[in-house]
Amino acid sequence: MSERVVVESIPFTAALGRTKAVSNFKHIVEHDRGRAQKLMAGLHPHGPNAFHEARRRHHHKATGGSDAATPSGSGSDSIDVTDAAVTYMMNVSIGGQAFNLLIDTGSSNTWCGANTEFVPNSSVESTRESVNVSYGSGSFSGTEFTGPVVLGGGDSGLSIPNQSFGVASTSQGFSDTDGILGIGPTDLTSGTVSGTGEVPTVTDNLFNNGTIPAESIGISFEPTTGTDLANGELTFGGVDESKITGDITFVPITSTSPASQFWGIDQSVSYGSDMTILNSTAGIVDTGTTLLMIATDAFQAYQQATGATLDQTTGLLKLTASEFDNLQSLFFQIGGTTFEFTPNAQIWPRSMNTVLGGNDDSIYLIVADLGTNSGSGLDFINGFGWLQRFYSVFDTTNSQVGIATTPFTDADTN
Repeated sequence: MSERVVVESIPFTAALGRTKAVSNFKHIVEHDRGRAQKLMAGLHPHGPNAFHEARRRHHHKATGGSDAATPSGSGSDSIDVTDAAVTYMMNVSIGGQAFNLLIDTGSSNTWCGANTEFVPNSSVESTRESVNVSYGSGSFSGTEFTGPVVLGGGDSGLSIPNQSFGVASTSQGFSDTDGILGIGPTDLTSGTVSGTGEVPTVTDNLFNNGTIPAESIGISFEPTTGTDLANGELTFGGVDESKITGDITFVPITSTSPASQFWGIDQSVSYGSDMTILNSTAGIVDTGTTLLMIATDAFQAYQQATGATLDQTTGLLKLTASEFDNLQSLFFQIGGTTFEFTPNAQIWPRSMNTVLGGNDDSIYLIVADLGTNSGSGLDFINGFGWLQRFYSVFDTTNSQVGIATTPFTDADTN
């Protein structure tokens, strides 16, 4: 039986509290680029196939070597999440205390205490080990604890009796969120906790405890139309078939480093029907990145093709009304499937322009410059502006990522 839990949200400006100036959206571009640079540097010195080897060892240890496909429908557990305009948050109970945590597929440690102080009680225990994680756009240091964690909070959430989590003594860049729910690959925790190797993630423990039938997460986001809206869902252990249209295209984790260390895939990107701006290359799918980031050479080709100019206030590309009328779709070739990213999907929700520091009647693009030319081993980041139009599956059991269209893929909401 699936469990559905509504989670709380934060307004757009509160999410922007992770940056230095909430009134200037340009900081979000800088945030995403800083995160990208950190990811491209590689959080840990793994080789090109580190994800595959770590997943193979973890999978065979947990399942005895079986290769079951990601299940759908019954047996999986869904938790609703709420759009906070630049990120998605989930209510998580840690040691009986409620926290709002950022959902991050690009990291794997779960921690709290950045904004709301964690108060230990008899249900938790300190391991006295130190925890240190840097995200490029922020960092935290603190102490490892173990104890009960409930995803979604309350009595109907997904319960993990004995989860490792960090409690921040210092943090930077997270002043308006309580911490992070890390749902990236397990090996990203290596070296983050003193005196230990890898730390089981919340997904690991849900699977190992038999709470979910497979170590996978299905994510459904919808296009932003305002703040405080419950318009997202995480399904632990399977796929919510009601959120997709058509089949899911599964592709293996890329073998190209450093994208291979994360939820990395290979894809090519075309503007319109006949202009390739990014040849087949490696990058990542990432909920912790706001925008659609592409390599500098691809970005320059995109800017020239669209006629957009860089807006100094927001840091985003800006179109005139006539340029928007002529804007073409972007086409993403992933596996054997072409996914269309419509002109409407490429722009920031115009109803929220002034909240972002922009002009009410302006048209801003969510495609941004990654900061390095293609060939770096991480040439794109499909952030949640992209994920709002597609269903995504992060499947540890089979070392693959799945993408499917949704009823919102072609929506004209922006």
